[in-house]
Amino acid sequence: MDFAYDDQNIFAKILRGEIPNKTVYEDDYALAFHDIAPQAPVHVLVIPKGPFMSLDHFTRDASDAEITGYMRAISKTCEMIGVEDGFRAIANARAQGGQEVPHLHVHLLAGRPMGPMLAP
Repeated sequence: MDFAYDDQNIFAKILRGEIPNKTVYEDDYALAFHDIAPQAPVHVLVIPKGPFMSLDHFTRDASDAEITGYMRAISKTCEMIGVEDGFRAIANARAQGGQEVPHLHVHLLAGRPMGPMLAP
């Protein structure tokens, strides 16, 4: 599969500082920020700083350091937002997977019971 990254997507613009965000955590590999349309009491997005469209693109083309750094950023974000009672992590991919922004992002949802993963 060919992954043609669109550097004009909203998350690329956030990474460049063109669009403000409510940052939760940031390091060399990732940026975590509050979702503008939260679906739970706690709803944070974690995005890698590299130009990766989806989880499969990221795991195929990112360096070992980028993969490790991104996963650790997710862990650090979980610590910062306090998800002791549990959380849901969602990474949608492409149109049929429900991905709305073509930049890899993991939704961290917490603060209430999430219920079943998929409704019938």
